[in-house]
Amino acid sequence: MSYDFGIYATNSAVLLMVSPPIALTALAFDFGLRSIGIAYGQSLTGSAQPLTPIKAKDGIPDWQLTEQIIGVWRPAVVVVGLPLNMDDSESELSRRARKFGNRVNGRFGQLFGFKLEFMDERLTSFAAKQDAKERGHKGNYKKEPIDSFAAQLILEDWFRASSS
Repeated sequence: MSYDFGIYATNSAVLLMVSPPIALTALAFDFGLRSIGIAYGQSLTGSAQPLTPIKAKDGIPDWQLTEQIIGVWRPAVVVVGLPLNMDDSESELSRRARKFGNRVNGRFGQLFGFKLEFMDERLTSFAAKQDAKERGHKGNYKKEPIDSFAAQLILEDWFRASSS
């Protein structure tokens, strides 16, 4: 976080003015073949909130709906989770997630002026399932998807990583 310092002189005093830090807004996507989770957050608190996931057909979302969501939230950064293998190599799903992120950026990056980032999302779906179970989730992930909770974890991890 950066602060804007300025020294201003008045008739008899010198004031030090400090501008508060500017919150960076971000939207995260947890890519999936049938559902794509979404979360929105800001850097000031490093917190994120899950949004309604987008249905996908073989990883392809409704692009008009995706544009509407980005247009409503106007993020400065779009973060796409990469489901890397435990040995840091890319899986077929992580290649498709990267392709999805690049398509989001190609279609909407210039239009909305956001920066695209990728974030290692290993085990976020597992963690989201654990959190959901603790909150009483019955395990029917088709009926009650957790994709956006995974996107929330991805975004909060990204905020932590980018602030250090």
